[in-house]
Amino acid sequence: MTSTAIALHQVNKIYDNGTIALQGIDLTVRQGEFVSLVGPSGCGKSTVLKLMAGLVAPSNGYLESPGVEGDRDLAFVFQDAALMPWATVLDNVHLPLKLKGQSLRTCRSRLQAALNLVALQGFEHSYPRQLSGGMKMRVSIARALVTNPHILLMDEPFGALDEMSRSRLNSELLQLWEQYHWTVVFVTHNIYEAVYLSNRVVVMAAQPGRIVADVPINVPYPRGEDFRTSPQFNQYCRDIGQRLAQGEPDSTPPSPTTQPTVYR
Repeated sequence: MTSTAIALHQVNKIYDNGTIALQGIDLTVRQGEFVSLVGPSGCGKSTVLKLMAGLVAPSNGYLESPGVEGDRDLAFVFQDAALMPWATVLDNVHLPLKLKGQSLRTCRSRLQAALNLVALQGFEHSYPRQLSGGMKMRVSIARALVTNPHILLMDEPFGALDEMSRSRLNSELLQLWEQYHWTVVFVTHNIYEAVYLSNRVVVMAAQPGRIVADVPINVPYPRGEDFRTSPQFNQYCRDIGQRLAQGEPDSTPPSPTTQPTVYR
């Protein structure tokens, strides 16, 4: 994990109404890392992902993306599974390839492989209304994985799920990440989820959106329930919670040149 996959350098994002969404963002994600962004609503977490995906442009600063060689190298998973209700699971997963002109017949084995990765074999001809919330999110993840991306951007993908489904999908996502060595940037409000999944947890604050801490989670993979229930896990969660509290809007925002705290 030494080569840069994607990086933001002194990035500001100011919207047309004058809102400063991001100020002085310096963030480098290395190839193969699992990095989570945590912070209050309105701190710019989703804006960071949109910048990385090229969906919005920075107002100042610049984006470096040596790990992205083409649009197939990057995939985005949103909080809402955003499935087409009239289409089967197979057709929903086929969508990004269909938009590239690839027929269902020619890429069927590729679609099946993506569904197998997220344990949805046997549900190819089901419709979204027949699926649970967790299964719908699996379809959304399979739709992202079918393009064989190197970088996976995930915007609170499990935020609407119950705790049991969320915990199960966290573990399944980690297993896939360990197997396929994607670079993952994961947005969440859940500190426990971020600590469990990540190599690093980047803590953001609002008004303006900025990075206030970059916390490495120095625990080897694979991770399981023994880590979730360990004193070390609880300490990481407390430390990040304290950093979040210190970054609340009533705190004095740093100047754009102030460097975030980096834990070693």
